[in-house]
Amino acid sequence: MRKIKIFDTTLRDGEQSPGASMSVEEKVEIALILEALGVDFIEAGFPVSSPTQFEGVKKVAQAVKKPTVVALARCVEKDIDAAYEALKNIKNRKIHVFIATSPLHRKYKLKMEKEEILKRVEKYIGYAKRYSEEVEFSPEDASRTEIPFLIDVVKTAIKAGATTINIPDTVGYSLPEEFGNIVKTIKESVPGIENVDLSVHCHNDLGLALINSIFAIKNGADQVEVTLNGIGERAGNCALEEFVMALKVRKDLLDFETGIKTELIYPASRLLIHITGLIPSKNKPIIGENVFLHESGIHQDGVLKMRETYEIMKPEDIGRSSESLILGRHSGRHAVKKKLESYSVKLDDEKFQRVFERFLKLADKKKEVFDDDLISIVSDVLKEPIYGYKLVHFHVHTGNVLLPTAAVKLKFKGEEFEAAETGNGPVDAIFRAVDKITRLKTKLYEYIIQAVGSGKNAQGEVKLILEIEKQFSSGRGISTDIIEASAIAYINAINKYLITKNGLLKK
Repeated sequence: MRKIKIFDTTLRDGEQSPGASMSVEEKVEIALILEALGVDFIEAGFPVSSPTQFEGVKKVAQAVKKPTVVALARCVEKDIDAAYEALKNIKNRKIHVFIATSPLHRKYKLKMEKEEILKRVEKYIGYAKRYSEEVEFSPEDASRTEIPFLIDVVKTAIKAGATTINIPDTVGYSLPEEFGNIVKTIKESVPGIENVDLSVHCHNDLGLALINSIFAIKNGADQVEVTLNGIGERAGNCALEEFVMALKVRKDLLDFETGIKTELIYPASRLLIHITGLIPSKNKPIIGENVFLHESGIHQDGVLKMRETYEIMKPEDIGRSSESLILGRHSGRHAVKKKLESYSVKLDDEKFQRVFERFLKLADKKKEVFDDDLISIVSDVLKEPIYGYKLVHFHVHTGNVLLPTAAVKLKFKGEEFEAAETGNGPVDAIFRAVDKITRLKTKLYEYIIQAVGSGKNAQGEVKLILEIEKQFSSGRGISTDIIEASAIAYINAINKYLITKNGLLKK
């Protein structure tokens, strides 16, 4: 079986999903579980784009040992310099440079002729080679680039020293046979292509990212670029879990393998959901809530008699089992730590102590603490700001014949502030009181509530997105009190905006 390399871009392209931005600590935790999964490459970010991106790439590079860490750069010296500075202290590094090549991008975005683009490809791959032996090159919007020019670009890139050529379907435009033919043509027409890795990066705008990636490897691609849960720009990227499980389930027709430990797919997916707040649909392939549920009597009867009648994979194949009680108020530090280790979650002593203290408080309230509860606590601790507003306490007065009123006390830079406001409901009243203290003009763009765990005493998780001064900022809060969870999520979104605005980093 031919080995297909897995290039994970959850921390770069995935993070570009609206509301999916991560702190440095959150990036590191996702990188660690990606390492445990067995991905070959982790694209950790776009270092030149912001101080937080630079620090995130640097910290990920320091945290992981096995995968090659990749930093993205345009064909611009300052981008490549920043990529190198973020990666310079590790050996397993790769700089990923790109420039657009399609007629649309050449004319309207770059305002460049073909010859100028070829010169930039040659110049800046050469420049990146000064810093890194491993250089990946992407002709952006390759699937809408004329084949003869695309071949010229790829030839130039290989001659300049690129070790990986990536063919991106940047806007998810290609159909499967068409994309497979692009890969096949490059494989057959470019001298030296056998000496480099040929990669593909497919977007899901037409729902074809997975099948395009499969057609690509069938036509000679060596590497596929993916994200956990398929997150990414617009409709997202090819989902890691879908690609890997398609190869595993249909190995009768797909003679390929990856190094992915599939039993860690579901835990990794859940951690990403809690960190980003991006909730996949219930019928999302592989990791959706409904994938292993059967309501139809005919289906239930078939599954009871022979599971394979209606299920093509086992829940345990992806590390998914029926929710089971794992811990309670009498569970000790060792039990909690072992459970986190089973999910490849690695925390320093200070963060673990905070997680354990939160766990004990929750165990007192709920008595039964499930895996999802514990993962949510981890993601909550990772989101705790070192800068910004902190909720001291709140009080709401509400009812179906009363005007909802909220009083809120926040702490900022050691000073406490109080405000009271009315609203259309208790949550709206709290949000208005917070706005009165922060003096920010906010617009609630998205507000989602879901249960964590099961039963009447399940925690409530709130994920929201605010628009503040034409910028989107996401927040997440979790509590057994849904109003408190809403307040925490709202304040987290404001703090994230302030950190971005003021250029502050979480260390």
